Amino acid sequence: MTPQTPSIPGPPHSPDDEHAIPAWLRETAGEPRWQVSVAIAAMVGLQLALPSRLLPIGRFEMSLPSGHSASAALVLPAAQILLGGILFAANPRRIDHASPRLRLLSLLLITLASLANAFSAGSLVYEIITGTPKLTAPELLFIGGDVWLTNILVFALWYWEFDRGGPGPRSRAERPHPDFVFPQMTDPQLARHDWEPRFVDYLYVSYTNAAAFSPTDTLPFTAWPKLAMTLQSLVSLGTAALVIARAVNILG
Repeated sequence: MTPQTPSIPGPPHSPDDEHAIPAWLRETAGEPRWQVSVAIAAMVGLQLALPSRLLPIGRFEMSLPSGHSASAALVLPAAQILLGGILFAANPRRIDHASPRLRLLSLLLITLASLANAFSAGSLVYEIITGTPKLTAPELLFIGGDVWLTNILVFALWYWEFDRGGPGPRSRAERPHPDFVFPQMTDPQLARHDWEPRFVDYLYVSYTNAAAFSPTDTLPFTAWPKLAMTLQSLVSLGTAALVIARAVNILG
């Protein structure tokens, strides 16, 4: 059943009116920072678990002086940790404002993570096609699963950062028209009056899109999420298909 576009009520004029308006349409206290911080830490951890040759800087470690290759592979994850630490220090509890500088840092962090994972995925595909180096089935499945999971986290961050202007503008209800329509938005009786999308909701959207290769219960309503979800599905499908096919071939 296709969800109906939600009606947009006017601003509240009394406490009773405020409780009648869904939280995602009115000003709220802001989203907790810890969920996205855990996701960033997990994303960096997944990158560090990859062989250094699959990281953008580690790929060129052979051209560096002896003893510097390991430190070179850590440059990009270290930059992401630094940016994540700055963002956490600026909003340690709730994301209730959107400084242009902080938003720029957040976008830079996600961009670095996206480029790193795209490089890792491309390098993995190249290794599968060329057969160099030789990988065992467990190694291939581990690396492929790592890249796939990182891809889910990266796109979840993009969805979270851009839906209705980002977490800051969402907390102030600056943009009433959603980019993603969650089931709770289609009928007020499906959720509590204080429900509004959090990072875990965007993470679920990213996971289901990567697993099903299409939207499931949450629909993209504007152009950019449709294009982003299409790109994520293509990356997920291509990576998973190659990894599984190669692993089966090795085991066979």
